[in-house]
Amino acid sequence: MEVFDNINKTVKDDLTVTIEKDSRLSIAAACFSIYAYQVLKKQLDGVGELRFIFTSPAFVTEKAPKEKREFYIPQLNRERSLYGTEFEVKLRNELSQKAVARECADWIRKKARFMSNITNENMNGFLNVATEKERFTYMPMNGFTTVDIGCERGNNAYNMITRLETPASDQFLALFDQVWNDTKRLRDVTNDVIDSITAAYKENPADFLYFFTLYNIFSEFLEDITEDNLPNEATGFKESCIWNELYSFQKDAALAIISKLEQYNGCILADSVGLGKTFSALAVIKYYENRNRNVLVLCPKKLSDNWRTFRENYKNNPIAKDRLRYDVLFHTDLMREHGLSGGIDLDKINWENYDLVVIDESHNFRNGGEVYGEDRKENRYLRLLNRVIRGGVKTKVLMLSATPVNNRFTDLRNQLRLAYEGDQTLINKKLNVSKPIDEIFKNAQTVFNKWSKQDDRKSENLLKQLDFDFFEVLDSVTIARSRKHIQKYYGSPLKTH
Repeated sequence: MEVFDNINKTVKDDLTVTIEKDSRLSIAAACFSIYAYQVLKKQLDGVGELRFIFTSPAFVTEKAPKEKREFYIPQLNRERSLYGTEFEVKLRNELSQKAVARECADWIRKKARFMSNITNENMNGFLNVATEKERFTYMPMNGFTTVDIGCERGNNAYNMITRLETPASDQFLALFDQVWNDTKRLRDVTNDVIDSITAAYKENPADFLYFFTLYNIFSEFLEDITEDNLPNEATGFKESCIWNELYSFQKDAALAIISKLEQYNGCILADSVGLGKTFSALAVIKYYENRNRNVLVLCPKKLSDNWRTFRENYKNNPIAKDRLRYDVLFHTDLMREHGLSGGIDLDKINWENYDLVVIDESHNFRNGGEVYGEDRKENRYLRLLNRVIRGGVKTKVLMLSATPVNNRFTDLRNQLRLAYEGDQTLINKKLNVSKPIDEIFKNAQTVFNKWSKQDDRKSENLLKQLDFDFFEVLDSVTIARSRKHIQKYYGSPLKTH
């Protein structure tokens, strides 16, 4: 038995003697550094095999999607240590990392295999060198780095390492073999180690570095995006008649609406009068019908002929070939129990089976829900919420209104509550805000009340006083553009369809 203090006598110096040609190395440690390989390169290049166990989970989290993997930055210290630990800064500053990483990656491909602990069990670190005639074990070995083998001081007051010889060393090797072959405890991560080291010397063009920077700035937002949040063009909705009827600003609105519906379950389209909100909504309806979703349009009675025309085989229907099949009912039908409405039997209708509800002139629901009368009857708002949205299938809500706010921000809040079923916990975890959505609107109303009493009621003064979270909510679940905005950014003709 021999003891090394890694000051006067170092493990590194001893390894240069004990590691012989064709030796077999078995290491259990928390981390591996390419610089430890560098200082022992001559000896390690001649070994027959190196087996390495990460004593704590490393490279075993769920892999990033392929399109993100090249931008991946290791999150754990034991993974980042491949490129050098915090105590190997001097070595990194020599700017030789690319050359060292390339040599180390080539060596690993030929000689090494890495496994990771996938359990919550603690594993002690040690290093075993097996030659043709002798076995040596160095313990404890926290990491295979230049600090642990005595080349760097690190922040250790002392770092005592004991070397055991045969036969005591054989017990450690037998233990290593037992764990190494236990597939319930270990997972092979050799390719992940090679990929990570390769990234250190890969020559990246300027555009790669640009997108790499963007990704790491906005990664927390990208993580929230999935294919389901984006319109699925495989449905063929862009080959529809309605899509080809849209101006570019309406197409942008339709795509944004679908994205917001998928992510937040609701959206208010509040474009100014004359910007074709109905046509944008029809494109959204076509998208969901192509996905075999049931759609209900709720509108005032005066607008029913307009909505029904677009789904009928009429000569004046420009999109008749799309064969839209949505149901059309009136706002007032929510309060009816019997009778027919446009051929629909209200006694038999399955209110709970609509995947999408489009509410035209949704400002009619701005006052929220209440019960009234001696029989505690629900008002129209609660009927919609309880009958259609809360019950049955998950229902998305698209609201159309040029005037979603009358003189209270609660008008807007009440409409949005239809999208999250009146339960703010269903949407707050999706929004990038610091307060509950109901509290955000309450604070905004307080600011508005104070502003309305001021002598100088300029809109810019109100905007300055409103909280950032309020604008974050609006940006997430509303689309509101003026004619001036469309003319400035799209230059599109603004005639009504």
